[in-house]
Amino acid sequence: MTTDTKTTETRTFEADVSRLLHMMVHSVYSDRDVFLRELISNGADACEKLRFEAITRPELLGEDAKPRITISADPDNKQLAVEDNGIGMGREEMAEALGTIARSGTRAFIERVEADKATEDSQLIGQFGVGFYSAFMVADHVDVISRQAGSEEAWRWSSDGKGTYEIAPVPLAAAPRRGTRVVLHLMDDASSYTTPYRLEGLAKSQSGHVPVPITLVEKPGAEPRDVADGTALWVRPKSDIKPEEYTDFYRSIAGQYDEPAATIHFRAEGRHEYSALAFVPGSRPFDLFDQDRKGRMKLYVRRVFITDDADVLPRYLRFVRGLVDSADLPLNLSREMIQESPLLAAIRKGVTNRVLGDLGKLADNAAEAYAKIWENFGVVLKEGIYEDYERREQLLKLARFRSTASGETLRSLADYVAAMKEGQKAIFFMAGEDRARLEVSPQLEGFRARGIEVLLLTDPVDSFWTTMAPEFDGKPFKSVTQGAAELSEIPLLDTASKPDAEISSEIATFLAFVKTALGDEVSDVKASDRLTESAVCLVAPEHGPDRQFERLLNAAGRCQGVFGAACSPDRARFGEGVVGALGASRSPDPAVTSHEEAAQG
Repeated sequence: MTTDTKTTETRTFEADVSRLLHMMVHSVYSDRDVFLRELISNGADACEKLRFEAITRPELLGEDAKPRITISADPDNKQLAVEDNGIGMGREEMAEALGTIARSGTRAFIERVEADKATEDSQLIGQFGVGFYSAFMVADHVDVISRQAGSEEAWRWSSDGKGTYEIAPVPLAAAPRRGTRVVLHLMDDASSYTTPYRLEGLAKSQSGHVPVPITLVEKPGAEPRDVADGTALWVRPKSDIKPEEYTDFYRSIAGQYDEPAATIHFRAEGRHEYSALAFVPGSRPFDLFDQDRKGRMKLYVRRVFITDDADVLPRYLRFVRGLVDSADLPLNLSREMIQESPLLAAIRKGVTNRVLGDLGKLADNAAEAYAKIWENFGVVLKEGIYEDYERREQLLKLARFRSTASGETLRSLADYVAAMKEGQKAIFFMAGEDRARLEVSPQLEGFRARGIEVLLLTDPVDSFWTTMAPEFDGKPFKSVTQGAAELSEIPLLDTASKPDAEISSEIATFLAFVKTALGDEVSDVKASDRLTESAVCLVAPEHGPDRQFERLLNAAGRCQGVFGAACSPDRARFGEGVVGALGASRSPDPAVTSHEEAAQG
């Protein structure tokens, strides 16, 4: 930072912001219209924050109590301004809000955008919700003039987006009476954004749902005219809302630029009254596997914005975007106290049950659409099987898997149980990191020879929930890499008779020799009906972790020995650490995994 005077200073952008701005300025996007939606959304948030603060400090509103957003065009000078009369910013707020990106996952997102920008620019930019920085897609210089509510000072933030920005005081006469004005000095090829019909069309289509009225001033000195009345979408009847309106609202509130895969809109009445509007994204949000695993549901109380990360849904539903507007929660409590309110707990239960219920209906009535949701978010939903005992049965019914019998088709547990062989008593699964390697494992030979379907589980969380979900429809889950195979009661496909269960004296002698030779390296050496071609395979003991769970424990430094008794995870610590990152895709070292498979064979 270099200081020119005591009140004017020039600062350098935080590193991630510089990369993001460079990416925007030097890339060609197919749809730059998103910038207006982002600026309007920022203005609406500022107005909602002021409404919340004014509950305890009504003097902040003064004589200008009605929130508004004004879009002003100046075609002759190629300028466009978006102004709100919201909470406003002081100097330090400007530096924090406009000079840094604090949201986790930004660095990874930027790297992904830079890698994919040749083909996916138009989708990725909206997917991130770049907010204020999207202004530099259409402007070669941006000024932000703001006066914080209740303050006697006003400040101007100014930058060309090339590495530095300046913050300086401005006379009160040159600033809004309260709130923020963003002035865009448009590029030559963006001058069409000063034409009234285009501005009105974009404001109505992209932001007509925001709970703040929007007006348009077509040129300097012209009278403002209304383009959106500020009626919140979620309070309108579902029958009055068009699909495209839902889509526009979803894109604005979620920071996504795809189509929602599912829309859940309902109003609860009775003991507790609230409205909920939630969306399942059509693609994975970039922050799906944040270690914090926070939700992205906004909380309103009688249309007053409270917080944008309310604990409305459990962490395994963190991919759901939307809001809840309560008529019962008190407005005179802090955000922290509201989070602990028993009323919010009742709302959380109701919204969670409704989301899972609607997903269940979609799974029953639109299997193909639900399959896409499961492909994107199944790994996160499976966290709930591990964490949410109350809804475990419901989540197991939602779960979908690939198996030795399914090919590329997803199978439900109900499908699996219906296809179980006569004499089969368990739901068999095999967990690992790679489906192709699982399919050729010698552990599956005896099951394949009997036509027994085995679930192939390739997500790290699978090793956790299978230990916490003892059964489905009365059938226990059983790892094929653990304990006895329990196949003796099920005949081979090519014979109606059971194989000879007697072990010859020669085989018994050989087994005793191998056990003696290996000593403490193994707990036992047995003949097995789980093999039909291979000579030997390693099997975990009946109690304790299976082979894949043991690998995860070893990787986390929580397990000692090949099959040692020390493999007993502390769920509170280990589960939180590993399950929190369980969705991250893995690229196992082929040399290591192939060596281990050879050892199994």
